[in-house]
Amino acid sequence: MLDQLLIRRGARVKDALRQLQETEHKALFLVNDDRTLIGTLNDGDIRRWILSDGDLDGLVDDVCNTRPHVARENYQIEDIRNVMLNNQIGCIPVLDVADQIIDVLFWESVFGDAPPKAAISRVDVPVVIMAGGQGTRLAPFTSVLPKPLIPLGDKTVIELIVDSFTEHGVSEFYLSINYKSKIIKSYFDELNPQYEVAFVYEDKPLGTAGSLSKLKDKITGNFFVTNCDVIARTDYAELLEVHDNAKNDITIVASLKNYRIPYGICEISNGGELKEIREKPEYNFLVNTGVYAVRSHVIDLVPDNSFFHLTDLIEAVKASGGKVGVYPISDHAWLDTGEWGEYRSAVAQLTADRRRSRR
Repeated sequence: MLDQLLIRRGARVKDALRQLQETEHKALFLVNDDRTLIGTLNDGDIRRWILSDGDLDGLVDDVCNTRPHVARENYQIEDIRNVMLNNQIGCIPVLDVADQIIDVLFWESVFGDAPPKAAISRVDVPVVIMAGGQGTRLAPFTSVLPKPLIPLGDKTVIELIVDSFTEHGVSEFYLSINYKSKIIKSYFDELNPQYEVAFVYEDKPLGTAGSLSKLKDKITGNFFVTNCDVIARTDYAELLEVHDNAKNDITIVASLKNYRIPYGICEISNGGELKEIREKPEYNFLVNTGVYAVRSHVIDLVPDNSFFHLTDLIEAVKASGGKVGVYPISDHAWLDTGEWGEYRSAVAQLTADRRRSRR
């Protein structure tokens, strides 16, 4: 177990990111070859590194927290509890007299239960869910059900999307609907939720941003926009903080993707002469998840009753001198259910997450 949480000095940031995705505790400990602790690393550290123009091929030595909270072999459990509570820390490394890591104390073992939900920061901004599409990539399911009501585990996709926001204190939702709109409305009438739901009707398909024109006098300040087939599991309070601090008009939630080509890549010059062969290269990308933080004034850039995508709005913001930023999350921090392959992967990931939570 301990070995899974250790990463060696000189490792690359993208290697750390991959390793973080494989551990449920979301923390790594950077060590020398003799296991001397150098620092700690979590996905927030990597996010801040990327936002400061750091390279995923950079070294974890430059990213980690070199002044972490630690415990010694003769620790008192009450002292550990106080440190964890006061700093909202989920795990603390235990060091011997030579500063070598010999154990890790987790919140669950110290307190006997999971970290409290109160640790989740709360936000109070509305969410617009774009739920008007036909979902043709999920046919034949969507010939019967609208895409937002496709089941994922014991809930529908749209319920899981709403849950990801309500656990941060969000209570106001706008659902833009068109295809099978009566079914969606009836479902929420029967659900009788504790949060507020208002429906924005599209007389015709308006894309992923066109319906925002109908909200020009209803939303002020910041708000979130999300597609109805994406479940992002991230800290929305931190997202808003980054959005505000950067003075972005739109902030795109983007997933870090790493692709490894399993072949040698031939690079050629003019005339077809081989320059070099790159064996099994790796490429890193930030992929748009379909979740955004938005300032309400950009709604004025959306044409009335016209087909308009969020990508069109992004270009309009940039053309008007506005600022568009990116908020990176890990590949495991979101579920995409928009196509059959992604849907099956989302089901598998959700099942694995539930198994881990029951351990």
